[in-house]
Amino acid sequence: MTQFKQRQLAQVVDGLAEGVILIEPDHTIAYANDAALAMHGVTELSDLGATVAEYRANFILHYRNHREVGPLQHPVERILAGEAFRDAVVEVHHFRDPARTWTHRMRGLVTTDDAGTPNGLALLMQDASDRYEAEERFECMFRANPAPAVVCRLSDLRYVKVNQGFVELTGYARDQVLGRTFTEVDLIGQGERRASAVEHLHAGTTIRQREACLSVPSDAEKYVIVAGHPIEMPGGERCMLFTFADLEDRRKAEAELRLSEERFAKAFELSPIPTALLSSDAKVPTSVNEAYAAAFGNATHATSVPWAEEAERTRFKRELQRYGRVQAFEGRLRTQDGDELDCLVSAEKVTVNGGDGLLCAVQDISSRKRTEVEHISAIESVMADASWFSHGVIEKLAQLRNPPRPGKPQAMVERLTTREGDMLEGICRGDTDEEISKALGVSLSTVRNHVASLYRKIGVNRRSAVVVWARERGIGEKTSIEHYGKNTTRKPGRKH
Repeated sequence: MTQFKQRQLAQVVDGLAEGVILIEPDHTIAYANDAALAMHGVTELSDLGATVAEYRANFILHYRNHREVGPLQHPVERILAGEAFRDAVVEVHHFRDPARTWTHRMRGLVTTDDAGTPNGLALLMQDASDRYEAEERFECMFRANPAPAVVCRLSDLRYVKVNQGFVELTGYARDQVLGRTFTEVDLIGQGERRASAVEHLHAGTTIRQREACLSVPSDAEKYVIVAGHPIEMPGGERCMLFTFADLEDRRKAEAELRLSEERFAKAFELSPIPTALLSSDAKVPTSVNEAYAAAFGNATHATSVPWAEEAERTRFKRELQRYGRVQAFEGRLRTQDGDELDCLVSAEKVTVNGGDGLLCAVQDISSRKRTEVEHISAIESVMADASWFSHGVIEKLAQLRNPPRPGKPQAMVERLTTREGDMLEGICRGDTDEEISKALGVSLSTVRNHVASLYRKIGVNRRSAVVVWARERGIGEKTSIEHYGKNTTRKPGRKH
């Protein structure tokens, strides 16, 4: 080769992105282009080493794509032995800086003269560091990802990667899956759109997530959500990434919810207590049981509960809005026949079939109320002229006739002070404040103060209401407080 052609060839080689190292038959390194120097982190040919032995001493090499079996596997030794090889992927680092590494894809060439005698050796290399770093990152992410996943190579539909999440989900060992084909280990499973999923797998296109039942070692039937995503592995190899989600917990929760709702429905329907399931705003019944329908009609009522009085409906809704629930609310309801019943109404917020509602139960207490009224009437008839009845009996009868409002205790005669008892007697006689003042020998302001205290204690705001309150307890113009056991102490000289 002429000197001119050699110079042209050197310029061409220098301009290649592929690294080139030329080795003479005597093992000296004759040439390296800029790309080869850069791939070793040096700038001068001498930094590689003058000979093959120096090059091997300066740069430590390990294969990445197959196991090493001896020193002759070094690419330099292989071409010195006359072997032309391809696609040897090695990891290289300088012996002084093991932390800085490069990944090279190498091939060896043996040049010969016109007679076919070897006259030179060439080591060609490509920098594959970025690719293998990306592959390493993918491997780390794939192994660390808790979501079950496998990678299937599309060229032959063989599984090439399996992570720990998949092993734990299915019970497969890695070697039971790796290298196996899709037909040997079916990971699409039975279910809807199976045929479509298989078509997408063969076409290498996205398999949308779908529910499937897998046959795996850990369980005869493993329900999962499976999806396939086409990916390109480092090196340009097209694959399908399968990801899985375990449906067992969701299926168990759905089964438990279904059983719970079935139990609720049976208890609701068979309950002897009239019960209605209302909308969350308590306006319209969505369902009623037989007991409710028999008493108040079916769910075609325009209103939630057939209150006899609008004031009770308003008070019930106000209490429901304030506390979120109502317990034993007493009111009168109108039946489908037009009769009115005394009832206790209780309501509680519930969630049924995924929707919010209000469970309302009604207890008919009309019979109990009638019995109480009859007992009171009978006792009052007996005691019409029985002034010897104890004061405690009188008080109990008064409370049964007019029960106190919730949260407000009923005033008792025994709780009145001596002066308040005097005011009560005077008002029952029909005396004015001035007449009471003269009768007791106290100032008019004192009388008015004690009358106001009496009003507050028995819960009234006018004199006529005081008289009614006293009559209900058998206290009148001819019956004094002392007659009922009021322990009063009169001041000396007090008028009666």
